[in-house]
Amino acid sequence: MSGSPLLAPSGFADQPIGSIAAALPGATALFRRHKLDFCCGGATSLADAAASRGVLLADLERELAALRPQAPTAPEETGALIDHILQRYHAVHRAELPELIRLARRVESVHHDDPRSPAGLADLLETIEAELTEHQAKEEQILFPLMRAGGHPMIVHPIARMREEHDAHGANLAEILVLTNDITLPPEACNSWRALYVGLAKFAEDLTEHVHLENNVLFPRFEDA
Repeated sequence: MSGSPLLAPSGFADQPIGSIAAALPGATALFRRHKLDFCCGGATSLADAAASRGVLLADLERELAALRPQAPTAPEETGALIDHILQRYHAVHRAELPELIRLARRVESVHHDDPRSPAGLADLLETIEAELTEHQAKEEQILFPLMRAGGHPMIVHPIARMREEHDAHGANLAEILVLTNDITLPPEACNSWRALYVGLAKFAEDLTEHVHLENNVLFPRFEDA
């Protein structure tokens, strides 16, 4: 899996907007919302790009800072752990997948003649989004309420089903690695391609940690009981 450029520990103002887009998952959606050109105008500093669009630099830097990944800290108590999973993983997957799909469509379209282009990735990500949406709804509407109530004699059955679906999520992650050559960028990749692969790497890490917390921490509390 390829490395990503490191963002400066303080301030984004002097950094090229394209470098920020390529290194920070979620930045491309933020820049599109503010109509900042991170592709053709990628060499422009954030400060200059903001000034050209009449956007307050301080607001942009605050929004970008909020995108910086935070070290996950999973609480011990069951209700708090469920809340953590909902906020740190369910909500984040919902927020990030649409932008990954959009970036994948763009990369596949622009670079369709390049054999290294991840052909079929956007379709796979749409499948993942649909499957995750259904899976998370089952947990939020059925399984997690049972757990918050202290469990149920039949709770092992929905847990078993969730484990099966987790295996399917793992197979989808393996397919992402196949389509992207282990999320390895061509040296001359454009900013959209770089942003896509940085976002994919984060998504894969998040989903892996998400499944681990449920399979190995949360679910056994009720299976063992």
